[in-house]
Amino acid sequence: MKEATIHNERGELTELAREYPGATVVMEAGTHSPWVSRYLQEQGMQVIVANPRKTRAIYENVRKSDRKDAMMLARLGRMDPELLYPIEHGSREAQEDMVQIKLRDSLVRSRVALINAVRFILKSQGYRVSNPSSDRFHKVVGAELPETIRAMIAHNVAAIGEITERIKALDKEISRLAAERYPETEYLQQVSGVGPITSLYFVLKVENPHRFESTRDIGPYLGLCPKRDQSGETDKELHVSKCGDRYLRKLLVSAAQYIIGPFGCPSALREYGMRLAEDGTGRAKKRAVVAVARKLAVLLLTLWKGKVCYEPYPALAV
Repeated sequence: MKEATIHNERGELTELAREYPGATVVMEAGTHSPWVSRYLQEQGMQVIVANPRKTRAIYENVRKSDRKDAMMLARLGRMDPELLYPIEHGSREAQEDMVQIKLRDSLVRSRVALINAVRFILKSQGYRVSNPSSDRFHKVVGAELPETIRAMIAHNVAAIGEITERIKALDKEISRLAAERYPETEYLQQVSGVGPITSLYFVLKVENPHRFESTRDIGPYLGLCPKRDQSGETDKELHVSKCGDRYLRKLLVSAAQYIIGPFGCPSALREYGMRLAEDGTGRAKKRAVVAVARKLAVLLLTLWKGKVCYEPYPALAV
């Protein structure tokens, strides 16, 4: 009926909804898709958000362009929306509450970059750098350095100290937010290695624990299950799919590393991971960490669904 280009602005989106009331809108998931999809739904339109990782007909097109992409999305949406593997964005409230966690992550990455820059400078000058925690780096890095070297790195060290204080402030804000608005996170924090950040982000991304018929479905949702390539008598087991939210997967993997690390508390989950990593190779350790992260996700969803107390050894529980 019509081809046109519009801007991602509320005014033009409103005009689109007025021109085609109740129409179906198909878009790819991206930076703007959460708020655009919600806004168009509020205007009375039906919205399908396509998973760009699944629409091979688009990303493998040898003559790919925005116009051809839009035409393919429209044809797939008209023919069979299931071919778009539609996804559902979280609520506006969940997206807003995630801001603190994502801002903290950006500060952590900035601090790591600054610390690495200071380490490189000192190493190039022939000075050995101790290995303190990131929280204490700015306090101890200049203890054994000459005055001239301390003056050279003073600005970076001051910036590291300032960022560290900002991170601590955000940690307190995230803990307060989890305790006041999301009390269900307390069930998740019963597991050793799961703190306010991991539990809150897990709750915000999943939102509804009953969206999964089986708690095991959380593994594929987070990309922690292996891909599959089956044809005839061949059935290959590949690496994990890495679908879903990358940051949540990172948090779960970090928690899994703590659980099977030297400071992890005794539990059936820890023993499971230690058995997988018992041959001591790096590959076995990586597989163990991923497997524990997947079981941890199932455990967290189970605790959330049932609102029960965590038992480190459930088989031994009375």
